[in-house]
Amino acid sequence: MEEPKETQVAAEAAAGPARKIYPIVKYGDPILEKQTALVKDFDAKLEELVEDMFASMYAAQGVGLAAPQIGLGVRLAVVDVTSGKNPEARIILANPEVIHFEGEKREEEGCLSIPGFRGYVVRPQFVTVKAQNAKGESFEIRGEDLLARAFCHEIDHLHGILFIQHLSMLKRDLIKRKIKKLRKQGEW
Repeated sequence: MEEPKETQVAAEAAAGPARKIYPIVKYGDPILEKQTALVKDFDAKLEELVEDMFASMYAAQGVGLAAPQIGLGVRLAVVDVTSGKNPEARIILANPEVIHFEGEKREEEGCLSIPGFRGYVVRPQFVTVKAQNAKGESFEIRGEDLLARAFCHEIDHLHGILFIQHLSMLKRDLIKRKIKKLRKQGEW
């Protein structure tokens, strides 16, 4: 998920030690619209991937990043709505599922895989997510407002759903046409 404009910070400040920065997969790549496979191996390789995902997310100025957005078809996402300002706010979601939601909030949303496009999406105001951390330990976490939105947005990615699918058909078609035009011009 693309972070709101007012919370953007320099990627260098948030990224920490040198990590692999993955390029973000853009809309049109089939991996973004596919279901992902469960994370089964909770090992050092997964922990390394998680750190690289955080670094990639910070470099792209995002507040959430799902594995399909870096070309991997696994049920893994990272979220940090503080943009790296608070290391304790980093959340790893392996095999996540929303187990409870309440309320409704309509807010503007963007996506690192659909850069330059935003739209108003209705999401739950509160969500409870059940997931596993990088060591495979199960946990539940409750999110409100931006954190709840980020959880829903990233979990949608793991099901092959993009935020534009929550927009009106008219708005979605307008975005798709603009992207098609950008692609023809070699700018996408």
